[in-house]
Amino acid sequence: MKILLVIDQFDDANNGTTISTQRFAQTLRDHGNEVRVVSTGVPGPEKYRVRELHLPPIASGIVRKQGMCFAIPDKEVLREALSWADVAHFLMPFWLCIEGVKLAEEMGVPHTAAFHVQPENITYTLGLGRNAGINDWLYRLFYRLFYRHFTHIHCPSRFIAGELARMGYTAQLHVISNGVDPCFSYHRKEKPEGYRDRFLILMIGRLSNEKRQDVLMEAVRRSRHADRIQLVLAGRGPNRRRYEEMGRTLAHPPVMAFYPKEGLRDLIASCDLYVHAADAEIEAISCIEAFSTGLVPVISDSPKSATHQFALDERSRFAAGDCDDLARKIDYWIEHDREREEMGRRYSEYGRQFQIGNCVSQIEDMFRTAIREQSAVGHMESSDTAESDAGVSV
Repeated sequence: MKILLVIDQFDDANNGTTISTQRFAQTLRDHGNEVRVVSTGVPGPEKYRVRELHLPPIASGIVRKQGMCFAIPDKEVLREALSWADVAHFLMPFWLCIEGVKLAEEMGVPHTAAFHVQPENITYTLGLGRNAGINDWLYRLFYRLFYRHFTHIHCPSRFIAGELARMGYTAQLHVISNGVDPCFSYHRKEKPEGYRDRFLILMIGRLSNEKRQDVLMEAVRRSRHADRIQLVLAGRGPNRRRYEEMGRTLAHPPVMAFYPKEGLRDLIASCDLYVHAADAEIEAISCIEAFSTGLVPVISDSPKSATHQFALDERSRFAAGDCDDLARKIDYWIEHDREREEMGRRYSEYGRQFQIGNCVSQIEDMFRTAIREQSAVGHMESSDTAESDAGVSV
């Protein structure tokens, strides 16, 4: 298949959607497909480049700290790209994709979408994350502007498919994980020099309000073993300075850095426990990568997060936002080394089902279905035209 991916930002691997899309594109190519991208950034032989939208300084700063940018749609570029494609897959409900899908409909190009932008990703940044009315309004806005144009939507989790169904989305919802690289398999590694006497707790994710690294830091402070815990926060984001201030009061201030894939795998392998404290999450590939590598996770049970579906028992789940409950779960795993090692192997085995090759095969099936359906619509329209012409000639 000739598959066109349309996304505002593709080059910089500094947010989960872009990282997943890069991995997704490469695996599609590995499966024998041709893949091209419409996006901002550096020109390339397999990219149709569009310009970045430059926002006012304050808005630009907020968007940049989230690892994002927005694209300006160029109809000539989009027409050229769509003319090449067998199917177009749109990944963000913003201006580029909104205009792109209108052209795809006009040109009769099969098109599908993914749901990667949870309204809470926006509202938590504005301090309104718990306002159900605003979040539901954004779901409806996304539908009206964008998702009503699709008959097939990729949902990375059952949770987000349920949210879309609740909000009246009418497309067929395909629940398929974004998938993890096969390199994230069981792997243990010695801790770095200077940390070998510490219990290393890892959390991966954007340093932003909805991810709730603040809950994890406070839980570490309340732990019976606070004096030996070393927290590692892998990611970038707008809350870095705030978390640096909070971390100074811990026995060992957190290590905060962004890690590429190879470095991340080794980091996971050298840690003792993984915590995912987010209040809002569509899937959390980072959590799957961690437990696939052999780390036991402890995951927030937030009703607006899909990630707690991965917990194999209650020892890996804590009450969302409850620092004391998280501290108790951390203490349990610190005090039960053998159980932690056994469960790490179980989690790694469980993680095999999320390898990206399996997930991309399911996405390909969705693409083929969309192509068949569009072909059938085109055939019916051709038949109707022929019948109409015949009627006129009579």
